[in-house]
Amino acid sequence: MGLTDIDRHDTDILIIGSGGAGLFAALHAQQTAPEGTKITIAVKGLIGKCGCTRMVQGGYNVAMGGGDTVERHFMDTINGGKWLPNQDMAWRLCEQAVVRVRELENEVGCFFDRNPDGSLHQKAFAGQTADRTVHKGDLTGIEIINRLMEEVLASGVEKLQEHRAIGLIPTKDGSALAGVLFIDMRTGGFRLVRAKTVLMATGGGPSMYKYHTPSGDKTMDGLAMALRAGLKLRDMEMVQFHPTGLLAGDHTRMTGTVLEEGLRGAGGQLINHAGARFMFDYDAKGERATRDVVSRGIYAEMRKTNDPAQEGVFISMAHLGPDNVRKKFKGMVSRCADSGFDLAAGKVEVVPTAHYFMGGVVVDVDTRTEMEGLYVAGEDAGGAHGSNRLGGNGVANSTVYGGIAGDVMGRDIRQMPSLRDPDETVLAAEIARAIHPLDRKPALVHPLRQDLQNVMWDDVGVMRTAAGLKRGLQGIAAVSDQLMDVGVASDTLAFNLTWHDWLNLRSLCDVSEVITKAAMARENSRGAHFREDHPEPGAMEDSDFTVAQQTGDAVNVTREPVQFTIVRPGETILPDDAPETLVAVP
Repeated sequence: MGLTDIDRHDTDILIIGSGGAGLFAALHAQQTAPEGTKITIAVKGLIGKCGCTRMVQGGYNVAMGGGDTVERHFMDTINGGKWLPNQDMAWRLCEQAVVRVRELENEVGCFFDRNPDGSLHQKAFAGQTADRTVHKGDLTGIEIINRLMEEVLASGVEKLQEHRAIGLIPTKDGSALAGVLFIDMRTGGFRLVRAKTVLMATGGGPSMYKYHTPSGDKTMDGLAMALRAGLKLRDMEMVQFHPTGLLAGDHTRMTGTVLEEGLRGAGGQLINHAGARFMFDYDAKGERATRDVVSRGIYAEMRKTNDPAQEGVFISMAHLGPDNVRKKFKGMVSRCADSGFDLAAGKVEVVPTAHYFMGGVVVDVDTRTEMEGLYVAGEDAGGAHGSNRLGGNGVANSTVYGGIAGDVMGRDIRQMPSLRDPDETVLAAEIARAIHPLDRKPALVHPLRQDLQNVMWDDVGVMRTAAGLKRGLQGIAAVSDQLMDVGVASDTLAFNLTWHDWLNLRSLCDVSEVITKAAMARENSRGAHFREDHPEPGAMEDSDFTVAQQTGDAVNVTREPVQFTIVRPGETILPDDAPETLVAVP
């Protein structure tokens, strides 16, 4: 079989990704699609063993009990997103989270922690006015994904595991999606899968930063494919840094791993190298401020120190009682112990770590895109979070919109009687792009990825300036140019991980350029995007969001006004007598 030979495969509903969005979509599509519909899941790794949902520690936001309401959850989401969210998407997220968490318990079989009276236990997360985060200890994602995996593996869904999506292939007129081009990683061969409807749920993964939480194979492939397909991407400057990533040293891959927000919600304190608690210098809420504020506070303390031997700050839990910490945060205590730190009784060094991507493909509330046949859910979709995602809203977003996508695709294929023919020119171009390094002299890819990570951390990171962003664009271009001269040994393509490292880095370079250009276009500071040269947020009633789109080889960024479809800045949908917060401040 030659390099450009293609295995052609047909299905009705194709789902790319097996995180919370992809697995929920598969289960829901089975319920709404006509009998006999063929449903296929394709995933870069193994079903249930890869993706970011599995890595969720903290929990799942849902307004249930304690006086909390969907309206309060919605207002927290809008305020947390600094009035940039698509309000219809945010409302549906908050409203359907109640439905979905009951589905997770009663139909999927998840066991969440409970109070002595049998009600769901909900813990405090930063930036929220109610304790609403449902959880399974501090290993919530494993519980959700394990149960979803069991359901999907027991179903009749076709599974294409270790299949890497590399291109969205449209019809010849570009009006609709014909299918998706994959590399079967087990053989190194190409496979085109045609489908009537396709869900892109590949997840985000801002692993182009020096400190990052996602696994190294999460490289924003989906957004890179959408960019090349000409789709509109919104809020691409909005990279969320989780404030407390474990700083374990260059010798371990544990560096960047999240120490969950529940630690600060429970009363954990952030301490600088001088031994002082500092967050109240930056926000009246202290350690319980939103992630963007806490990340900037930590970053500012790091810059004051300016000592490579004292790079991060510390989180301290000992004052809460070591035995209590070991009981409530068993997973976190164990994770820190693996790296030689005592979370329960000592201090653990932490650093802001690139964690989540609020930007993504422009979609409607039913997950449809401008391209007929393509749907997007989870971290690949933009709009629901605006400029800042609340902790606990991520897994809720994936499962809520994954289920919606499955329902909608299952219904939509009833009006799609036949498969579409692909544009063979685009197909050939995507193959040529993928095999580019295979006929060049092999060289090392990893040093270039480290170069990109340093550029993004230094110039397009927690705090930004016009000069830094300009340097960042130059640095990204330098890495991209060097990458095109790097070859990969092609004697064996089956599980050729160096080839996939090359493809990973190309995706990261493409998306990094868009992040940087969107950040240059936003000359104010909102949520996760902070411009030191433009620190003011601007008038909330004049809010707009960035839209990036590629035409040819050029990426252009424009601005569109936020539509305040439910509530306007300065207003609220809470009752007049509603308390400002239901959270008891420690």
